[in-house]
Formats: sequence, structure tokens, C-alpha cells
Amino acid sequence: MSAVTTTMGTGTRMSRAQRKAVTAGAIGNTVEWVDWAVYTTFAPLFAEKFFPPGNPTADLLSTLAVFAVGFLMRPIGGAVLGAYADRHGRKKGLMLTISLMAGAAFVIAISPTYEQIGLFAPLILLLARLVQGFSAGGEFGSSSAFLVESAAPRRRAFAGSWQQVSVGGGVLIASVMGTIITSTLSEADQASWGWRIAFAIGGLLGLVGLWLRVSVAETESFTRVESSGRKQANPLVSMFRDHPKAALLVVGITIAGTLIYYIWVSYMSAFAHVHTGIPLNQALLANTIAMCVFLVLLPFGGILSDKVGRKPTMLAFAIGFLLIAFPTFALMTADFWSILAIELVSVILIVGYSANCAVIMAEQGDYRAPTCWLRRQETEGTAARRRSPAGGAARRNGDVSRRARA
Repeated sequence: MSAVTTTMGTGTRMSRAQRKAVTAGAIGNTVEWVDWAVYTTFAPLFAEKFFPPGNPTADLLSTLAVFAVGFLMRPIGGAVLGAYADRHGRKKGLMLTISLMAGAAFVIAISPTYEQIGLFAPLILLLARLVQGFSAGGEFGSSSAFLVESAAPRRRAFAGSWQQVSVGGGVLIASVMGTIITSTLSEADQASWGWRIAFAIGGLLGLVGLWLRVSVAETESFTRVESSGRKQANPLVSMFRDHPKAALLVVGITIAGTLIYYIWVSYMSAFAHVHTGIPLNQALLANTIAMCVFLVLLPFGGILSDKVGRKPTMLAFAIGFLLIAFPTFALMTADFWSILAIELVSVILIVGYSANCAVIMAEQGDYRAPTCWLRRQETEGTAARRRSPAGGAARRNGDVSRRARA
């Protein structure tokens, strides 16, 4: 057995170093997404602090507009930080993204209010969210690449699924913090300083994630590509030039899935509170319960995708939301069980997207491509995997990828 094979482990079992890398990658990704999700979770509490006093709904919409602006930076962050990770390593890329995210969280935690510094308050908030959006854009591809490349050949789909589990875990932790703070503090204290605690905790968790990422080694797949001299000078351009259909497939899936995820998972509790009048702690409790169910179902969604294929499970997600979107909003009331039912239905459908997205991306290109567009590297074990039962299942489940590359 070669030294590389010994280090990487067998096709179905991961070595101790690989398990450590996957665990550290998932935990680090979780704490980074806590910082991102805290914003929407606590938006109803700090909205009036950063904008001119007036209509609370207008303040909330202004706060969420700043959140939306952060999304504009995500493709830029994905391109810039993805290219950085391709040139300098997944580990360095992930250390940079979590540092940016945690730093911006600390800035929001200590930011003066509109009453104190006027228009500079929303400007600081906007700049912090732009930094977080830039960081989030680089995090998804870099963390997916790190998890997939750290796994044994036949465990890459399983390892990649933890990217979405960790994202959901970050949203869940933010929701739990929201439930605790809104249930234990008075409304005045929540609006005055309670929301700052959440951002400070998010920043501290980011430092923990940074420590975890410092402690792991670079992925062997990247190390081999670097030593072979096969790194591309401009991987992002090469991606769209050499594989335009697959690239557009990834872009389309990411945009649609991300929008639905944030509307139905991150924003739903704030929307329900503002538009139905349900107490915020009850709306956040419903979100917390739904996120627990979501995290439990994600691995089973991956198993289902392995059995029936990527396309059927993705279609179930897309068609399901087309059917329920408008009726669900129309039927929403201030009743806790109504909100919980809506959140449960939505997360069950979103499993069809979240269990698939990292795997679909991982099947689109090789490790010389940008980390925002991943694909399994062609190694000596490729032919063996194709001849094995697991390889046959992989071919059956790669229908989306094959059509993209056709």
C-alpha cells in the first residue's frame, strides 16, 4: 500500500486525521454561520437602534435591506476567497473567512446607535454586513472543498453532507440564543443590550472556530495538486470557459436554494412576529424546533438521494415550494402551532436541496477548479470505484452532473 493510501485511509473508512479534519471543518463552519444567522434572528430587536426613529416595520425592513446588501458581496467573496483558497490552500482560506466573519460580529456588538452617532450608525452596520457577506461567499465553497477533500474516496458524499448540517447547526444555535434572550430578559433590556450579547457570543465562537482550523493540516488533495504544478492561474475563468453548462447549473441551484433557505428558515420567525403579532420568543421557539428536525433529517435526505438520485429529490424540493408558498403565507396566524407547522413543512422540503447541493457541486469539476465549483479528483482509485457497487450507485446518482456535462 502506498504512503498516500495509508495516509488517506481506505475507500470506505476514514483515518483518524481525516475524521479530525472533517470534525474540525464542520464545527468551524457551524460557528461561522452562527455569526451570519444572528443578524436575522435579532433584527426585530436592534432595528430601531440603527435607523431614524419612526415606523417599526420600516426600521425592520431597513435592517433586512442591509442584510440583503450583504448577499451582493457573496459572489464577490466566493470568487476572491475561492481563488485565494485555490492558490494558497483550503486551510488558509478557511482561516481568513472565519476571521472576517468574527471580526464583523464584534464590530456590530459594540457599534454605537443612531441616537449616538447619527447616520454613521447604519453605515457601520452596512460595512460590517458587507464584510460578513464577503466572508460567507468564500466560506461555502472553501468549507465544502475542505470536507470533501479530507474524506476517504467513498465517504466524500457523507463528509460533504456535513457542510449543510453545520450551516443548519449555526442557524439553530442562533435561534436558541434568540429564544433564551427573549425569554429571560425584559423587552427593554432585549432592545437595549440583549442583542449585543448574541453578536459578542458569535464573535467569540468565531475565535474558537479559528483555533480549530489552525490545528488541522491542509487537505492531501490540494497538497498533491500543488506539488504536481497543476494549479491554474485563473481557475474561475477556466471554470466558465471549459464547463459553462455545469457552472451555470451550480449558479442556478445555489441562487434558488439560498433564497428559499433564508426566506423560510432565517427570516420566518421575524416575519411571523412582525406580521402576525406572535411573541418573538414563541416564533423563535418554533424556529428552534424546526431546525432540530431539519438537522436530524439531513443525513436521511442524503441516504434518500443516494438511493433514488439527485434529480428526484431536488425536483421534490422545487415543486413542493411552488405548491405551498402562497397558501402557506395566506394561512399564517399568530398561533404558535400554525407557525410551527409552516416551519416544519418548509424544512422537510428544504432537506431535498440541502442534502444535495454540496454533492452536486462536488461532482462538477476537479480540484484544480475553484472551490466554489467542486468536483471529485481523478485518482488511481477512480476505475475501482466505478466497477464497485458503490461506484455504480454513484453513477446512477450523478444524473444531474452528467446532464450538465453533456
